[in-house]
Amino acid sequence: MRLRPLVTAAAVTAALVVTPASAAPAGRVLGYVANNGGGVSVIDTATNAVSETIADSGANSPYMAAVAFDGTRGYVTNSNDNKLTVIDTPTNTVDASIPVGDHPAGVAVAPGGGFVYVTNYFGNSVSVVDTATRTVTATIAVTERPDGVSVAPDGKSVYVTHDRAGAGLLSVIDTTANAVVATVPTGSNSTALALSPDGSRAYVVNRTSNNISVVDTASRTVAATIGVGDFPHGIALNGSRAYVTNSVSNSVSVVDLTTNTEILPRIPVGERPISVSLLPDGSAAYVTNFDSDTVSIISTASNTVTGSIPVGDKPVGIAIHFVPPAAAKLVAGSAQLQLRLVGFTVRSLDATLTETHTGAPVAGAKIVFQTVKGSPLCTATTNSSGKATCDANVSLLVGLNTLLQGFTASFAGDNEHTGGSAHGSINLL
Repeated sequence: MRLRPLVTAAAVTAALVVTPASAAPAGRVLGYVANNGGGVSVIDTATNAVSETIADSGANSPYMAAVAFDGTRGYVTNSNDNKLTVIDTPTNTVDASIPVGDHPAGVAVAPGGGFVYVTNYFGNSVSVVDTATRTVTATIAVTERPDGVSVAPDGKSVYVTHDRAGAGLLSVIDTTANAVVATVPTGSNSTALALSPDGSRAYVVNRTSNNISVVDTASRTVAATIGVGDFPHGIALNGSRAYVTNSVSNSVSVVDLTTNTEILPRIPVGERPISVSLLPDGSAAYVTNFDSDTVSIISTASNTVTGSIPVGDKPVGIAIHFVPPAAAKLVAGSAQLQLRLVGFTVRSLDATLTETHTGAPVAGAKIVFQTVKGSPLCTATTNSSGKATCDANVSLLVGLNTLLQGFTASFAGDNEHTGGSAHGSINLL
């Protein structure tokens, strides 16, 4: 596990690469866990272990997390620092800390990635953050204690829950006017919510009502109410089912969204489960356990816990997303050519691999050295400084003129970094 320091770097927007159906896309499926005690744990879902921890010196009270549609940006609210942390997810480094409102809680990214919406729990407002300029461009007044937030698939509406006693509310915001255009009565102390993929239903978690309000977003009325466990808190949808955390009964309820009924028995997890997020293929649900400092893994096929991952102190929010490889830059150096009776020796072939976004060296990468005509020379692995170097004994058949044209160094790429090639020089000793 690595501890990532604060790194300020220019914003980079990348699109997902379309690959042939027979080839799995390069990249990783990562889970970002906001630990309210400090730091964001990054879970590699391939190994179900924390691969590194992201620290932001300017904002150290993570609460909720969200990842942009293309997987290249992560956003984390910091409840005590009144800031939104922006993470470059391919490199897992912090790009910015943006001041928002009083006690930011929920965070959601617009479908196109241009705006992020942050609920300010004590500020009774929603901050609208422009992701290009990394500034708050609007502050929308809402009723007391806004908590959960979700953006409609078409980006035209934002839905906000309110964690208030008595009759709860779901606020509906028009994103063109940046104003509340309707409120829908729900249960008591509404916390999280999730929207159906077509945006026709909003599923609102009511913490002290121990139920879920199913809101018809067209009529803006409650179409059904579903009972769940004690003090439900988080929710995630998986096709025709919903997974709901019950923070007092230390369990997860599975809800059939076709019949709007709970499927028993409930799934026992860690102590005080808060949030839940699913793998992109829906095969597993990951649940943060606030008092256990763990994340429980639930198989959605069997609805049983298959593992537990130790994370940071007081985990709250979690967001899981496919993350593309970080762009990498390969720079080739120069080598020296020595004549021998039976051939040539090319000494000190070298190339250095770094991350484009941060400039950090990439260690452990296999670099292949060839002549400009493709004849193999040697291979080497980059060291902690990102440098690979090796010597090559070459047959006379390759030819002196070919060698003096220089060499090609190449990196095939992997799930963490993109590939590339570079030309280096060979000089006669």
